[in-house]
Amino acid sequence: MKRSDRLVAMTNYLIEHPMELVSLPFFSTTYSAAKSSVSEDLAIVNKMFQQEGIGYLESISGAAGGVKYIPTYSNENSEVFVSNLCNRLEDPGRLLPGGYLFMSDLLGDPQMVRNIGRLFATAFSSKDIDVVVTVATKGIPLAYAVASFLNVPVVIVRRDPKVTEGSTVSINYVSGSSRKIQTMVLPKRSLNEGAKVCIIDDFMKAGGTINGIKNLLKEFNAKVAGIGVLVEAEDEEEDRVVDQYVSLIKINNVDVKNNHIEVKKGNFLNE
Repeated sequence: MKRSDRLVAMTNYLIEHPMELVSLPFFSTTYSAAKSSVSEDLAIVNKMFQQEGIGYLESISGAAGGVKYIPTYSNENSEVFVSNLCNRLEDPGRLLPGGYLFMSDLLGDPQMVRNIGRLFATAFSSKDIDVVVTVATKGIPLAYAVASFLNVPVVIVRRDPKVTEGSTVSINYVSGSSRKIQTMVLPKRSLNEGAKVCIIDDFMKAGGTINGIKNLLKEFNAKVAGIGVLVEAEDEEEDRVVDQYVSLIKINNVDVKNNHIEVKKGNFLNE
């Protein structure tokens, strides 16, 4: 195999297997190349990953060593993407009755969702995440995008139990926005005890839903290693019950009367 062909094949394999330790003998055997040639190829791949701002290769020495592709977004790429996201959300045409924002088009755009997933993966790649958890329904595409980069499974918390999921654990919680008592459930088989969890949600106001998920995860002795929200909204009338989180977008003001939305960058870029 020519070096150019091997470089393409190795790059594709690493991108398709993020956060997975791959040994040099594997590449050497798969592509019929000397270890020294493989090492040189990996150095080229690593250089280009960093130059493009899409991650880097982490080298691990020793008998069980190898390389691991860590998918990240450079600060420059992140700034451009979040700025573009803010501009799109500031469109007054997104205003819905009750002060809500229409975001289904963003959550239905595969490339947009993929880039959001890469940003959250950048924030949580060092946390040794075991599973990404979200609540049905709008957070699901974001959770899968994040999980694809962290190379971990997704667990979905639901409002109602499904007969196909077997026995479940359920709790009641107070919704931060409506102040209503609601229920969320999680199948007993879906999460290993003591797992390190990353919670992903599309929108957070007071944080009641995320706080409910955290309480539910306590029933599994799971550890919340990170919380990511696409959009956070300020509300002076409500006290936020979640303080440790990463947000991409922050909505400071929604003026339905004057048809105006004030959107700023979240705390992601400050992390």
